[in-house]
Amino acid sequence: MKPTDLVVTPTHLRFLNRKFPCSIGKGGIRDDKKEGDGATPRGTHNLVGVLYRPDRIEKPTDRAKPIHPRDLWSDDPSQPDYNQQVQAPYIYSHEKLRRADPLYNLVILTDWNWPNAVKDRGSAIFIHRWRKPGHPTEGCIGLRPADLAWIAPRLSPTTRLIVL
Repeated sequence: MKPTDLVVTPTHLRFLNRKFPCSIGKGGIRDDKKEGDGATPRGTHNLVGVLYRPDRIEKPTDRAKPIHPRDLWSDDPSQPDYNQQVQAPYIYSHEKLRRADPLYNLVILTDWNWPNAVKDRGSAIFIHRWRKPGHPTEGCIGLRPADLAWIAPRLSPTTRLIVL
């Protein structure tokens, strides 16, 4: 592990020699992640993008892409675009990226089961703000908004997410 890696335990994330409280999935950390189990997948994952709400926050990094009103994420394992960003209208199961709440104002995308998704292995493992301290996610990594905003511009193309 390098200091430039994001290292996650059940309660904290370490990055650049700093320690941040975090939330993980309600299903805990698992080796056998499945769609809908609420687990955070153990392992080493690459970071593949940053998304942000331009109507709510400033662009956090040059690499960040805006979340538009029709942006969705497919979580339907029966579809060929499972675990991919898609556009509305989309009749299959999906998650809205442009949410009414602030959860996805800033999102760091991981390569969990991406780009060639395996059916039912799980989708949308993101790093985003938490709902509140200690409140579990559906499998993502949740951080305080200020910590997420500090981390995002300091990510490098070689930064990895390591879930212990």
